[in-house]
Formats: sequence, structure tokens, C-alpha cells
Amino acid sequence: MANRASTYTQVSASSDPERPSSSDAKNNVWLSLLDEVTSGKRLPEKNILVLADSQREFLEALSIDDTRKTSDRQSSRQPPIANNFALGYTYHDVLDADHEDILARLSIYLLADPSPSFTPLLQPLLTPETIPNTLIVILLDWSQPWFWLRQLRAWVQLLRTLLVSLDVASKEKMEEVMISWRDRGRGSNNLDGTSNIATDSEVSLPLGPGEWEEGLGLPLCVVCQNSDQIETLEKERAWKEEEFDFILQFLRTILLKHGASLIYTVPSVPSPLQSLIHSSLGIHSLLKRQPLKHNVIDRDKVVVPPNWDSWGKIRVLREGFDVEAVNKGWSLDIEEAFESNPNRNSTGSLRGDEAPKRKGGAVEAYEEQIRDPKLDALQATTAQTNGIKLEISSEETQKFLRTQADVLEKIRQGNESGMDSSRQLTGRNASSPTTETGEEIGEEGRVNEHIGPVQFNMGGIQVDADDMLQRLKDRQTYQSPEPTSPGMTTGDGKNPNDALASFFAGLMKRGGNNATGSPKPGSS
Repeated sequence: MANRASTYTQVSASSDPERPSSSDAKNNVWLSLLDEVTSGKRLPEKNILVLADSQREFLEALSIDDTRKTSDRQSSRQPPIANNFALGYTYHDVLDADHEDILARLSIYLLADPSPSFTPLLQPLLTPETIPNTLIVILLDWSQPWFWLRQLRAWVQLLRTLLVSLDVASKEKMEEVMISWRDRGRGSNNLDGTSNIATDSEVSLPLGPGEWEEGLGLPLCVVCQNSDQIETLEKERAWKEEEFDFILQFLRTILLKHGASLIYTVPSVPSPLQSLIHSSLGIHSLLKRQPLKHNVIDRDKVVVPPNWDSWGKIRVLREGFDVEAVNKGWSLDIEEAFESNPNRNSTGSLRGDEAPKRKGGAVEAYEEQIRDPKLDALQATTAQTNGIKLEISSEETQKFLRTQADVLEKIRQGNESGMDSSRQLTGRNASSPTTETGEEIGEEGRVNEHIGPVQFNMGGIQVDADDMLQRLKDRQTYQSPEPTSPGMTTGDGKNPNDALASFFAGLMKRGGNNATGSPKPGSS
């Protein structure tokens, strides 16, 4: 009976199709082990959406590391940037403190234009799986701080349009992310987002006024690049500490509404940018912990971590700043419908009068204090003509052209008569040049008038050629005998010239006799 029972049990077990065999169980065990090993080696993937046109400087600052040697494997090859189209892409591997282990891989998406037409390109990037690992970064440049509020408003409006277009599952995931991000680090001393063991059981602090009133569904970080331009603004634009404090207070008040962080960076200078970006994405080193520290004292190295700022801290920076008015004005500005404008530049800002202004908005209050230098001349001209009513009249096109045709005809006739008179005067002067006394001068005289006196050096003495010729002529005239009259004769009835010729001929003959022989003695 026992053998029959065991045989029946074996047959029933083998005939049960739902019960896995021993070989299948072994395969399942191995597959589960392989999955665990593969998932352990799989790199955590994080996403960064960079919104601005000056993107390369941010990428260089994100990958800079002074402790990395030149022979490092990452220094010889940098990932390329595919930015030929509307949405660019590149990646970056985050290394641990020993530069041996890769902590995470950052997929960086680049967008330079805040046009709402690019919303369909961003929608696939935000899914329930990628939303918890995504960070928004808006780049500003200190070379044009007067456009910052318009740029921020354009990007925030684009993000709000993007969030509204997502599906229900993505919106619910964003809400969860915002709740966890809002409570992150609150009530503890860890500004990098890590929780403190002593305060795990404590209740998080309540929100203060103006905090997290306009959550965007994703963590936000604003990076103000090229803060070394602060000295240039101070020297060339005569800016003072009041202007820089005003900008900082404005930015902190606005970003407090979105729960965003703020940092100033200088090119090729180490900064806490890496720590801020990594902590915002939940990337922490396993070997070395780098806590974030706030800095609102150094005007070119400002760092405001998330969930640290408050209205009270903003007021302390400089008295007289109306935090409530800026907070309300910014809410009005971002509620405006985003309208594409052909005059909008690549950074999303509008220049001068081309940009619409909302009364009582934060953008208007900011630009009244921080003005565009290019509009100073226009504003000065407007101030001079203030109160003067300018009237402009116009006439029909054909009438205007007829009048201009008559004017051109008169000008042409006047030019022709003037040319004729000038030709006559030129011809007369060219044909018969005269001197001051009215005598005509020849070609040589005209040339001498143009070239002036000719001089040369003779034996170390500077000689005037014209003066020398004139003196030679005078001397020749003085030494030449005066012409005789036709009837003039000498005492013997001969012509003076004939007498002189005979005299010299006699001398020659007399000299010749003396030369052939001496005279006889006694001869006279």
C-alpha cells in the first residue's frame, strides 16, 4: 500500500501542469539572480532640462573637477553636444570622490527658445517614471541683467503650459514629487536634502508667507552665470550696492514662490554648482559628503539652497524692499497668456517698447530700477519732448513728386549754368595767364609758379638756380659793348669794330716777328 501511495503521489505530481518541475525552478532562481545583478550594475538615470541659449558654459561648470588628473579616462574624451535642432541633447557621468565609480548618468536636454511650439518636444520627457528624476535649470547671464525678469516669465509660462498638457498620471506623480520636495530638508540642518537622524520623528515646519505658492511640479534651479561682470557693471555703468542688492532680493522673492534654488557662478572657477545640482537630483557621494552652505554676503558667489530662504531673510539684506508687492506682481505676470511675438529674441526677452507691460506687475517694477542702457538715449529724448504735442502733416504722393520734380529741374539748370561759367573762366585762365601787372606769362612762368624756386648745393653753398641765371644774364648784358650807330667812325675814318680788328691783328703780327727772330741792333 505504501508503494502504491508513493507511486500515485509521484504520478500526480508529474501530471500537474501548474506545478513547476525542479529544472524550471532552478532556471527561475538563476534568472532572478541575474536580474538582481543586472539591476545592481544599472546606472541611475537622471534628467536635466536646461533652458537658455548660453548652455556650453553651464556644461563646462557642471563637469569641472580640479582633483581629476589629466590622464583620467574622462578628460580625454568629452561627450558631444547634439544641438543642431530645437531640442539639444548630451550626457554626463557623475563620478564618485575617487573618480572610479560612476554614481549616475545625467541626460541633459537643451532648449534655447521659450516658444510654446516646442511643448510637444518636451512632453515625452516627462513621464511618471522620469518625473522623480528630473530637474529644471534656467540660465541667466550677468551681461544683460535688465532682461532677467522677462526671461524668467517666458520660461515659467512655458513650463506652466507644458504641465497643463500632460496626462493625469504624470500630473499625479508631479504632485507627489512636489510634496516630497517641499518637505525636503525642512526642520533639519541638512540643506542638501538628506534627513537628519535626530529630526526624523519631528514634524516638518509649516510654510512661511510666499513659499511654494506657485509650484511648477518639478524642482527648479536658477543659475546666474558670468558673475565676474558685476565689476564691469560697477565701473562702466556706475552701479552701486543698491542695484545688486535689489536684483538679489527680487530674484529670491520670485524663486521663493516656486521653491527654487539660486546660485551665481564665474567661468572656470570652482563653485557649489555641482553639489547643488547633484543634491537636487538625489545624487550623493558614497565616500565624501559635501553639504551645501548658503551664501548671501558675497555678491558674486551667492548660493540660496532650496527650502532655506524666507521673507524675513530677504528683508534683512536691505531695508525698504517691498516683498509683498513683488510677490503679488509676479503672480499677475505669470498668469498672463503666453503670446508669441516676432520681436522676441533668442533668449525669450522683448526689447524696450516692443514688450507689453502690465501695470502693477513685477516685471515693470524691476525694469524701472534696472534699465536697459540702450534705451537711455531714447528715454532722454522722450523726457525732453514731454508735454510737447508733435503734429505731422502729409500730402498726396503725386503732388509731392511733382513738387520735387520742379525742384530737381531748377537744381539741374543751375548746375549747368554754373558749369558753363566755370568752363569759360577756366579756358581763359588756361589760354592767357597774366602777372600781377597784367602782362601775360608763358608756360615757363606758370610752371615756376607751381614748383617754386629751384635750389642746389655747390661746394657746400646753397645756390638758387633762378637767381644765378638772372645774375649771369645781367653780367653778360653789362659786359657786352653797346651797339654803334651806322654812321659812327673813328678818327682815321674806320669803323670802330674794324679798328679793333686791325689793332688785334697788328698785335698778332708784331708778336709773330718777335717770335721768329730778335730785332737788329740799332733798329727802331
